[in-house]
Amino acid sequence: MNSCRLIIILGDQLSVGISALSYADKCCDVIFMAEVSEEVTHVRYHKKKIAFIFSAMRHFSNQLIESGWRVHYVPLDDLHNTGSLTGELERAIERYQPSGVIVTEPGEWRLLFKMRSWVKNLRCPIKIVSDTRFLVSHDEFKTWALGRKQLRMEYFYREMRKKTGLLMDGKQPIAGRWNFDNQNRKSFGNGLILPKLLRFEPDTVTKNVLNLVARRFSDHFGDLNPFYFAVTKRDAERALEHFITKCLPYFGDYQDAMLKGESFLYHSVLSHYMNCGLLEPLELCQRAAHAYDIGCAPINAVEGFIRQIIGWREFVRGIYWLKMPEYRDQNFLATERPLPEFYWTGNTSMCCLREAINQTKEEAYAHHIQRLMVTGNFALLSGISTQEVHEWYLAVYADAYEWVELPNVIGMSLFADGGLFASKPYAASGSYINKMSNYCSSCKYDVSQKIGAKACPFNYLYWNFLASNEKKLRTNPRLRNSYATWRRMADDSKKAYLKSAESFLTKLR
Repeated sequence: MNSCRLIIILGDQLSVGISALSYADKCCDVIFMAEVSEEVTHVRYHKKKIAFIFSAMRHFSNQLIESGWRVHYVPLDDLHNTGSLTGELERAIERYQPSGVIVTEPGEWRLLFKMRSWVKNLRCPIKIVSDTRFLVSHDEFKTWALGRKQLRMEYFYREMRKKTGLLMDGKQPIAGRWNFDNQNRKSFGNGLILPKLLRFEPDTVTKNVLNLVARRFSDHFGDLNPFYFAVTKRDAERALEHFITKCLPYFGDYQDAMLKGESFLYHSVLSHYMNCGLLEPLELCQRAAHAYDIGCAPINAVEGFIRQIIGWREFVRGIYWLKMPEYRDQNFLATERPLPEFYWTGNTSMCCLREAINQTKEEAYAHHIQRLMVTGNFALLSGISTQEVHEWYLAVYADAYEWVELPNVIGMSLFADGGLFASKPYAASGSYINKMSNYCSSCKYDVSQKIGAKACPFNYLYWNFLASNEKKLRTNPRLRNSYATWRRMADDSKKAYLKSAESFLTKLR
């Protein structure tokens, strides 16, 4: 017994290819997994997210046992559960007296800091190994970023295309272009038939988890039922197949579109499976590329999907580990307004926000434009606290882990890092939302009106944002035209915009 080692598997490492397992010996080592309240309450996670993680963990544990591994699994309702990962590891060390502990590096700085304290404080050797599920190591990204004043995803993405060979014709991109983003912005017309999301009936394991979450986390955000997520690799692969065959052909054209009452459109809804380990990122890209090769999906769809994974996903992870822990506290625009209550309730007269937030409550999901250009755009224009917005995004989405969520919020949605990797703030008036959705036709506010009580708040908040942050943003080349328009505007018009914004934000407080 003393010769065994403990192999820690975290809730977002549910893959048989996880690096810690490659160091393990099935004959003598013990897999350690634990459900602990500390990890689902440091922010108040969506009930569906908790249920998804716990059920997927239990299914993965069963898969390991069936494969011949010895697993030490601590459920949340174990009477002796200490509620913390450290406490449960200490109990396991006391029980097994292992010769060492091996763990794949976590996805959050907070957890890595904790693990480094184990190295110092636990009377057992701790080995933290790299997470090889990603295409780029921390050192590789650091080397790529060295000497660059600004970090741009597009240039990084091209390197990833070359490295993986995806959509490449020798050294050149297939179809002669790296990026088809300008072909990904159609709004919905008439006659489109939307596929139904593939849903999975909860089995006994999942039903037990749902009952547990209902008892223990009833005061957390979001709807627990209906619960339809895949919780095994087999079912996650079925969800991938559904996306490739039913959705991918139209994904490119409509990936930025928004439609009232439709949560999923042609999106994959696979990110939470990928981020917890049930699906492998490169596998998704290869499947999409094959669909293009055999003529089942167009280049703008396939390239856009692959760019999100080997480009954006890898890029933001690189930013996170390059800049943490200081990155979390960035607040370039000095925002401090409290997060409005309607971010938790959905009780707002603004149709776009109501749709995105209520969908988030129901599904623990919203697609990237809803996150960036609706909830994120509103938070940016309203000067809402960077930290409160970050914690909201981390809590409410099933695919949110800090390594991927934090850079998207700090760097992309809120421009809180001052432009480290976003070339401008993603600020927009109501006209953008009107162009990309049918939300505005059902809204209390009139998107065509610029000022006053009936005007779309995005319209006057946009100009108020530019005016309030002019000293910090006026030299940004991508805002040159906007500031030129503001300077040409009549004083009376400027005052009317600022007055409308002041009235709205006062009520918002």
